[in-house]
Amino acid sequence: MISAVAEMYNLHPQTLRLYEREGLLAPSRSQGNTRLYTKEDLEQLDVILKLTRELGVNLAGVEIILNMRKRIVEMEREMKAFVEYAREEFLNRAGESENNIQNALVRIPPPSLIRVVQPRGRRASRERETAG
Repeated sequence: MISAVAEMYNLHPQTLRLYEREGLLAPSRSQGNTRLYTKEDLEQLDVILKLTRELGVNLAGVEIILNMRKRIVEMEREMKAFVEYAREEFLNRAGESENNIQNALVRIPPPSLIRVVQPRGRRASRERETAG
């Protein structure tokens, strides 16, 4: 409830209402229209208070930072899903590529380990070593 959260964080309840009006917090509501704060809401409030109290960020800045954090989390989730998809595709097609090599018009030698040697001059040279 708003009174408990305000007391817990040494805030006036109006401050919490302002954060809600500004879209920085979105507590759920009970059937009696009482604000109910979840663990995630309290974590969000921690971030808001750290930004405003410790770093001196205004509410417009807080909104931008929170939106950026949210987007970063979304992008990390999307990147994980893409990496997992690519890994699965790679594993599923590993057998197919061996068959494709055998049926290729120009045969490609089996994959080999390539090691980049530190250049002595301006250009890097590469040495091929066979795996194994």
